[in-house]
Amino acid sequence: MSFRARHLLGIEHLAPDEIRTILDLADQYVDLNRRTIKRTDALAGMTQINMFFENSTRTQSSFELAGKRLGADVMNMSVAQSSVKKGETLIDTALTLNAMHPDLLVVRHGASGAVNLLASKVNCAVLNAGDGRHEHPTQALLDALTIRRAKGRIHRLTVAICGDIAHSRVARSNLILLGKMENRVRLIGPPTLMPAGVAEFGCEVYDDMAAGLQDADVVMMLRLQKERMDGGFIPSEREYFHRFGLDAEKLAHAKPDAIVMHPGPMNRGVEIDGTIADDINRSVIQEQVEMGVAVRMACMDLLARNLRAERGRAALETMV
Repeated sequence: MSFRARHLLGIEHLAPDEIRTILDLADQYVDLNRRTIKRTDALAGMTQINMFFENSTRTQSSFELAGKRLGADVMNMSVAQSSVKKGETLIDTALTLNAMHPDLLVVRHGASGAVNLLASKVNCAVLNAGDGRHEHPTQALLDALTIRRAKGRIHRLTVAICGDIAHSRVARSNLILLGKMENRVRLIGPPTLMPAGVAEFGCEVYDDMAAGLQDADVVMMLRLQKERMDGGFIPSEREYFHRFGLDAEKLAHAKPDAIVMHPGPMNRGVEIDGTIADDINRSVIQEQVEMGVAVRMACMDLLARNLRAERGRAALETMV
């Protein structure tokens, strides 16, 4: 088993063998989560604090459930309850929490790089639950696990990522992970929702769904992030669905056994047709939610092992 990271701040810091280690352990936690008794003591005696500066019921619940099933003491802290609204800086908040001696800090923040900054100020392991447009590493890992279980492998596949690429940290993390695992990645969307310099990632770029989906093994749809838009990026939602929304006609260009994914929450009739989202023969969207808990358990378990080893080495040094 190979996993060397002290924090999990993004996919870009992980080597392919570390990604495989996370997925292999997550597979074991999928089995555990399907049993009657779903608990283990991997994080017994440890404290996990979830700091969500952005609301996300789905992701926060997934991390909370993962921590509790690992036996950790879990505390949730939302921005509505924090001192940030009273003027306290992110660093002051981090130092205050650090004084409480948590072992794992799960952080979601609206600013790119905020989680990296916080990680440099605390003594515990930090896990990025999404920061600005930068990264969302556990979403990419749960997507990879879902693909591997559906397709039997996570390499040499053609994966189409479709929609609002520019505002998506999910797309960025998936692009990095799928590239590391030697997959062919296509980005599909209107030019107004495509980030500058995207070609540098070594992917193919399309503004036509039929061409981009041709013979794809995996179709990954993205949510249209209207809350991050400060201008007219699309003519209308109706026009957007007509050109870039996934329906049966467009999906027919992908391979007959292609799977359909979406990180949620979905805008039905905007980026995906409801009948496609609910098609149990093509859609693996519910499987993604299930894999999310298992992947987060695996990530926190591995970070905790490294933290314990680090603390053990430090204790030995003080005895010399």
